[in-house]
Amino acid sequence: MATIRFFTRTITKDKNALVPIYVRLKSGRKIDIVSKADILIKPENWSNETQKANQRADVFKFISGESKDEQKGRQKFNDKITLLRSYLESEVMQAHQEDITSEWLKTVIDKRWHPDKYKTSLFSFIRSFIDKSETKPNPKTGRPVSYKMRREYEVTFKYLKDYAAEKNIIIDFKDIDLNFYDGFVQYLQNVPPDKQAVSSETDPDQPAGKKLAVNTIGKKIQTLKIFLNAAKEEGKNTYEAYRSKKFVVMAEESETIYLNEEELTKIYEHDFSKDPINEQIRDLFLIGCWTGCRFSDYSQIIPENVSEGMIHMKQYKTGKKVLIPLHPIVTAILNKYKGTLPEVTTNQQFNRALKDIAEAAKINEMTHKAITKGGVKVSTAYKKFKLVTTHTARRSFATNLYKSGFPSISIMAITGHVTEKSFLKYIKVTPDEHAKKLQLHWDSRHLKVV
Repeated sequence: MATIRFFTRTITKDKNALVPIYVRLKSGRKIDIVSKADILIKPENWSNETQKANQRADVFKFISGESKDEQKGRQKFNDKITLLRSYLESEVMQAHQEDITSEWLKTVIDKRWHPDKYKTSLFSFIRSFIDKSETKPNPKTGRPVSYKMRREYEVTFKYLKDYAAEKNIIIDFKDIDLNFYDGFVQYLQNVPPDKQAVSSETDPDQPAGKKLAVNTIGKKIQTLKIFLNAAKEEGKNTYEAYRSKKFVVMAEESETIYLNEEELTKIYEHDFSKDPINEQIRDLFLIGCWTGCRFSDYSQIIPENVSEGMIHMKQYKTGKKVLIPLHPIVTAILNKYKGTLPEVTTNQQFNRALKDIAEAAKINEMTHKAITKGGVKVSTAYKKFKLVTTHTARRSFATNLYKSGFPSISIMAITGHVTEKSFLKYIKVTPDEHAKKLQLHWDSRHLKVV
């Protein structure tokens, strides 16, 4: 247990002269250090025995944090000593013993009186947060955040720095309020092409050189909130304007696609024997379509994780354990590769190949995709194969099962959706299909009007 003692050791002939109060910190046999407390007092006003100002105390000053000419009452002076002692005790408890040196003690005292000197700026915190994210484990999964998420951190940080440079302002924690929100969102809505940091790796639906889409802007606000919440938890951010309901993570319903069972069959039956790379990517994609696995989990489908007609795995993103029955197509693909699937390429390469694969299988249905950019909603017609991505597999799995009448709660156990509301937003079922599903349900119960 560390002991802390305050004392003076200077004798002066001038009775009105002020002398420094010192702090001595001892802990065990190895630590015995001394530093000035940055407090001055007349020698006759101080008692080394009680470590307090005595009854006659009338002249003293705090070098830091107070006016140099301001005198304080004896009780306020002693309260300040008590608070400094508590602060030092707390710092000692949090420090590693090998770090407690004379320089450490001097710095800790200086931090107590000059907290602004050691204040972390928003940008320096974000830089440190991103650097640490590469190795700092996620408490839910025990693993560091993915490369894709770290890339999102970097993209958001770049936009913040570009915005500050364009406005010629310094952005710190205190500046993140509703005025900042309005200005930053407006900047993102109209960010110049040469300033865009978005790539197909972070947002495949947001090509560079175009006004940012609503969901892309929402993602930047969401990521900024991640930074601010982390700073809040570490005591680096004391401002809370970003928690206002008006500081909203804007979003619009994503018009993504899914592939129905007929389309999946066309892809499965297409002959890619003359293009072995695309054949392997096609097979991995179909594994995702019939298991609901994320792209990051394909590598977990190995012989050791497959038994008794089930895939046993711990999802990479959530850390959740799932059990997935083998669909006949999945079984056929596993047998084709003798249980060991081909090595997974990068997400970007996979997405490029999928469009070629879907085009070869004649997934040519015309579909419209509407995105709001710069405050204007723009609808564009595409052939369906151009919109196929790795995530289409998982969405197809959930949607096809739901349309078949399989219970939502059971699908959610595999996809990992926590609420049925979020699940129903995720799947791609039209109002007509919902109506037909209800009609089939009634027909199956042989309901009749008497």
